[in-house]
This record gives sequence, C-alpha cells and structure tokens, in this order.
Amino acid sequence: MEKLICISPFLLLLLSLPFSSAGHDYGQALSKSLLFFEAQRSGYLPHNQRVTWRAHSGLQDGKASGVDLVGGYYDAGDNVKFGLPMAFTVTMMSWSIIEYGKQMAASGELGHAMEAVKWGTDYFIKAHPQANVLYGEVGDGNTDHYCWQRPEDMTTDRHAYKIDPSNPGSDLAGETAAAMAAASIVFRRSNPAYSRELLSHAYQLFDFADKYRGKYDSSITVAQKYYRSISGYNDELLWAAAWLYQASNNQYYLDYLGRNGDSMGGTGWSMTEFGWDVKYAGVQTLVAKFLMQGKAAHHAPVFERYQQKAESFMCSCLGKGSRNVQKTPGGLIFRQRWNNMQFVTSASFLATVYSDYLVSSGRNLRCNSGNVAPAELLSLAKSQVDYLLGNNPRATSYMVGYGSNFPQRVHHRGSSIVSIKANPSFVSCRGGYDTWFSSKKSDPNLLTGALVGGPDAYDDFADERDNYEQTEPATYNNAPLIGILARLSGRSGYNQLLPVVPAPKPIAIKPQPSPNTKTTPSPASWSSPISIEEKITTSWVANGKTYYRYSTVVTNKSNKSLNSLNLSISKLYGPIWGLTKSGDSYTFPSWLSSLAAGKSLEFVYIHSTSPADVSVANYVLA
Repeated sequence: MEKLICISPFLLLLLSLPFSSAGHDYGQALSKSLLFFEAQRSGYLPHNQRVTWRAHSGLQDGKASGVDLVGGYYDAGDNVKFGLPMAFTVTMMSWSIIEYGKQMAASGELGHAMEAVKWGTDYFIKAHPQANVLYGEVGDGNTDHYCWQRPEDMTTDRHAYKIDPSNPGSDLAGETAAAMAAASIVFRRSNPAYSRELLSHAYQLFDFADKYRGKYDSSITVAQKYYRSISGYNDELLWAAAWLYQASNNQYYLDYLGRNGDSMGGTGWSMTEFGWDVKYAGVQTLVAKFLMQGKAAHHAPVFERYQQKAESFMCSCLGKGSRNVQKTPGGLIFRQRWNNMQFVTSASFLATVYSDYLVSSGRNLRCNSGNVAPAELLSLAKSQVDYLLGNNPRATSYMVGYGSNFPQRVHHRGSSIVSIKANPSFVSCRGGYDTWFSSKKSDPNLLTGALVGGPDAYDDFADERDNYEQTEPATYNNAPLIGILARLSGRSGYNQLLPVVPAPKPIAIKPQPSPNTKTTPSPASWSSPISIEEKITTSWVANGKTYYRYSTVVTNKSNKSLNSLNLSISKLYGPIWGLTKSGDSYTFPSWLSSLAAGKSLEFVYIHSTSPADVSVANYVLA
C-alpha cells in the first residue's frame, strides 16, 4: 500500500503567489456539481434532463446476458460502466445528503441530489437480479479506449460482467451494499417502500460479500487495468457493516464491527488516503461517530481504537500527525498525478463531517502536538475547496463552468464531440480521434460542474485533451464535494450526532435477506419545501359500504418554482383525479407544467378506507 510523504507549505511562498482572493459562491458550485451527474447518465434520459446536449445511450446494455442493465453512470470520460467506483459515488452522495440534507434543502438542491442517488440505485437494483449475483461492469476499458465516440454512437463491446459464488467479489458486493444501505436512509421519509427495497438488497449483498470472499478483479479481470482493488475486501466488508448498522440499527452489524475490527484492519491501519479503493478512513470515521453517539456498549475498547485511527487520518491531513499527507506549494493535498482531486474531495469530506461530530460531542481533536480545535478541520476543508474553485497559484478553477478561468479541453468523449442533437451524423470509432480528440478547440459542449483531475505536485496544470491525468473528470470526484459545498453554503449549528432520519428501533438479530424485509420509516428532520395535506370532504354509503372522497393539497413552500414533482401513492384502492400516472409514481396533471412559489395544486381520490399514503418521491426546484 502506497504511503504519503509530509511536505509543509511555505508561508512566504504562499504570500507571494498570485491567488484569486474573491470569496466563492458555494451554492452555485453545489448546483453546478450536481449537473455533472446528469451529463454522466447512461440509459433513457428523463423528460426533466437538464444537460440537454446528451441523449439516450447504452439501450441494449445487458440484453446479451438476458438481464436489463440499462441506466447507471459512466464513471469518467469514457463510456464504460464500472460498478465499484459507481457504488462508491452513490455511497458518498448519500452520506453527503444524510449529513447535510438540511442545507441542500435550503438551497433548493436536495431534489437534484436525491435524483442523482436514485439514478444509481435504480441501476444497482437491476444489476442485482439474484441474492448472490451482481453485475459489476458493462463494457470494457480496452475496447472502449480504442474508440473516441459519443455515448449515443457507441459501437464498442458492451459485454456484461458479473460476480457470483463461483466468481466472488467481496469488495464490489460490499461497496454496493454500503451504497444501497446509505441510500435507504436518504429515501426513508420521502419514499419508504423504495427505502425498504434498497435495504433488502443491502442485506443480501452483505451476506453474499461476507460468505463468498474474494477480490472482484480476480473475477472481473477486465477491471484490473482501470479499477484494481489494491486494498482487498476487508475494508469494504467493514464499510458495508457500518452503513447497514446506520441504516437498520441492527446490533448484528455493530457486533460485526466490534468483532472484526482488529482482524480486518479497521483498528490497525493508519491511513493517509480515502477513496473508491481504500475505505478504512471512512469506516474509522463512522465508527468514531457511533462511539461519540454512545452506541459502542461493550465494544467501546475496540471502537476507541477505530477512533484513534480516524483521528490519525485527520491529524495527517492537518500536518500535525506522525506521518502527514503531502501538499503542493499552494497547499493542495497531493497523493498522485493521475486524478489527484479525488483524494482532495474525499479527505476534505471526512474532515468536514468529523469537525461537526467533534463540535456536537464537545470534544477537540487529539494530535501528536496536542489538542486541536474542530474548526481547524473545517478550515482545512474550506481551503481545499477554495483552491479547486480558483484560490491557487494559477488562479484556475478546476470545476468546469465555475469562474472565468476553467478547463476548456476536458478529456471526456461526450463533451468534446458535437452533440448528436446539433449534428446527428455518426461519429466512428477512430474518426472521433481524428476529428475531435485531436482538436485544439474548446469543447463544443460545456461539462458544467465536472471536477477534473487537477494540478501536479507543483501546482502546474496543462489544459489539453490528451492530458487525461489532469483533465479527466470522475463522478467520485464530485460525490464527496456536494456534501462539503452544502455545509459551506448553509448555516451550521446542527447536531451531527443526532440522526437526520431517525433509524428504526434497535434489533439484535441477523436479518434474513428477503425482498420483503421491513423497516420502520421515520420522518426526516430537514424541512421539506413541499407540504402535503389530506382531508375527507364528503362520504356516502352505497351497497352497504361507506365511501370517502379525499382532497389532497400539495403546496410549494419554497421561494423557487417547482418544475418537476413525483409523488409516491400507496394503499390507494379507488379512482384518482388531478394527477398524471407516470410509471410507479404520479406527476403534474397535463394542464400544469410547474408550480410557482407559494402555490398549491389539489387532487382527489375516492375509496372506502383510511387515507392513502402520499409522499414526495422526488422534485426539482428551478
């Protein structure tokens, strides 16, 4: 495992560098960051797709294997769907919402963030057709990278690769379990049936990962060149257990963390990195949270060792540990030249949440140099975000579309080739390289919100399309960033040790994985911008049965226009008027395209029992 070297930034050098000194609009950066996920969508794009230069793609994915694998995300600048980084992306987006959903709601971005999570989890449900089968990749990097094509024009091989008991992948199954468990918390209030479905898949995937152990890239060997699992699978098993405990409050998973913390490395590894491969620092941070919440019980001695390692990570990021992270002269956390920004945002996210955990528990961080105020961790995260948004020696924003000086030639097939909507002429496999990849012009399509790989160890950066190490973006760069941006853009003062969405009552048995696993949904504590009020307006008796007419009023309480709304309605046993059925949910009626701030819509239904369960599945504010 690679380790990082300590390099302290030089104050005099920093004072002489031409940094941008303007304050940053974190709310705008959050909005743009979420747009990037829409540019990465595979499959049938929805009617409310905001990145309009994209179109449907990958519509035959999985067909040759007899399974529907349409959907999901392209991980970066190519057209492959890699399961491990996609799952980590969804886990980190979910964690961002769980911690900072209130701030996202206040800025009108919670709906977009939840849509981004659901785009991933809808795909994972398809990719997990049986308890012990998980599809972990569609397409392969070798054939895909030979071509430079829009996803809408793909002619490359779309073979689907899976893990099963004969070809295990505990790291892949574990990370996907973590993603679905974390996402189940996100949807517990707004879509309880979907939340239960996600948790059921998470239970099954954890059991699969734990029972049939092995590295996924030994089974899906085509992934080795691109997403090799160097850390193995023990970190993902602990990571999944931590998320399943947070999602279910089931003592079995807390015991798993206590019983296996020492043997699986949770209490042994002092990390200086956190990302799609190495999860130990994330596990240690979550377990430290459980300890500070008073949940450790007889596992307290083991959990204290997890926390020591979590704090070792935090201190190393601050430059106050026994082995510190490397930083560029401009102050950016630096681990490697190839897509270094992934480590910047992931480490900064952990620093952000741990700072809030410490404040909520009334504690300081314990480093070798002594006690450190939690505010120093948040200041570190802010400094990293400010750097990537433009406060750096080059005065360059590494987020596409943010600021006035950002990368123009991104290593990304879709953004670098004219939109199929503007020019539907087919772009061939090698023709794309000749015409578009080699072009020195700016990208024809703006990849808004994409966070590229970033500068090298000396703060240098070359804005060139073939410089994939520095100009290629990735979903897992943005996923932790949305949480930090929400925290920086919103007010503080929340107790981060209290659950955003209260968990079900504690249980102490190992759940039997089943598609119908039940949990108790509880309301989220963030303030929803949409209210729902139901009342009976009349009743009558016919053929000995009493019928009720229910009026339901949905109100947009925000100060923005509600441009899209999906309602989940269950336990409905009669006709309904005033909404349009769309798949498993209901949307605006045909005569209504949006709902202005402060306005309401009414729909009615009739049936002979208590009110139907009406909840908001997702929404989009202008």
